Amino acid sequence: MYSKHEMAKGYHGPPPANVHRKKKLINKFFIECRHPVEDGIMDAADFESYLRERIKVNGKTGNLGNNVILELQKTKMCLTADIPFSKRYLKYLTKKYLKKQSLRDWLRVVAISKDTYELRYFQITGEESGHSTDEE
Repeated sequence: MYSKHEMAKGYHGPPPANVHRKKKLINKFFIECRHPVEDGIMDAADFESYLRERIKVNGKTGNLGNNVILELQKTKMCLTADIPFSKRYLKYLTKKYLKKQSLRDWLRVVAISKDTYELRYFQITGEESGHSTDEE
């Protein structure tokens, strides 16, 4: 049994077994690539296959299994993960894809909400019209 000292401190024995259950962690992230796909400079299906090949699960690429589900919804990429997954890692892979396709100079990856990235064109402000010099 318990000593008088343990009983005086309010020790009532080990906690019930169901107290330490963890809630199932589900991460959902989205990448909205509507503008580049509609303009025809990017193929969404190619981007999806790139992510399928490159996403690492437990240190191995191509190991998505049932833990990570990647689906394409017209122009929006949806990633659902049962395991801890970083939104930043998804941004990293997206930037690598843009660099590989030589689109990194025109597109950038912007967070528009807690779980969504969007591919946007760089805003070019102020054309260099005032800097044309005609030397005679």
